[in-house]
Amino acid sequence: MRIVVTNCNTTEAMTKEIEAGARAAASPGTEILARTPRWGPESAEGWLDSFLSAAAVLDLLRGLDEPFDAVVLAGFGDHGREGARELLDVPVVDITEAAAHLACLLGRRYGVVTTLDRTCGLIEDSLHAAGVAQNCVTVTGAGLGVLELTDERRTESALLTAGRRARDAGAEVLVLGCAGMTGLDRKIGAMLDIPVIDGVAAAVRLAESLVALGLKTSRAGSYARPLDKRRTWPH
Repeated sequence: MRIVVTNCNTTEAMTKEIEAGARAAASPGTEILARTPRWGPESAEGWLDSFLSAAAVLDLLRGLDEPFDAVVLAGFGDHGREGARELLDVPVVDITEAAAHLACLLGRRYGVVTTLDRTCGLIEDSLHAAGVAQNCVTVTGAGLGVLELTDERRTESALLTAGRRARDAGAEVLVLGCAGMTGLDRKIGAMLDIPVIDGVAAAVRLAESLVALGLKTSRAGSYARPLDKRRTWPH
């Protein structure tokens, strides 16, 4: 099985971190193909970045010339999820949606801990669009930008503080709301004594399940194939 995992930004170092997390979560025999968009923002932190990222990721996906069985979109917030499902004939799993679905299996109410407060509204809307917002009690910013997550000690401290706020708000499960937080789930979970979900790991495992079950995106209605028309893409 081959799963393409797309970063939503152009920072190669983050793609490498996402790749490592995806490979750690994958089953034996699953090959992870991590890819970075060739254009777009260096980090996705707001609506403008999200829209640019969505277009860049779709451009990346349409140009893939190697066989693959599923796609994981490793950007927290809706960075092209619906368009990718129209575009591709394989299952597309978004880390936001995947993590939220697993959280709902582990507790009645979950919270999301993300980077900056400015991204909270975007994530809330993405959860609503995916149909998993009703169980979310809070989306809490940790006060760190995406590119600041490389400072492990500072990131851990910020996530703990934000995680406690989310737990105090009623969250029984936490979701790490950025692909750059991959790999911190168990450590933060042990410190807070509640389940913590890494979206990249969740999405990889769900993608494997869909492929193993022989399931693909429905073409009956919302995700019908794109209409045949001229479209101009960046060169």
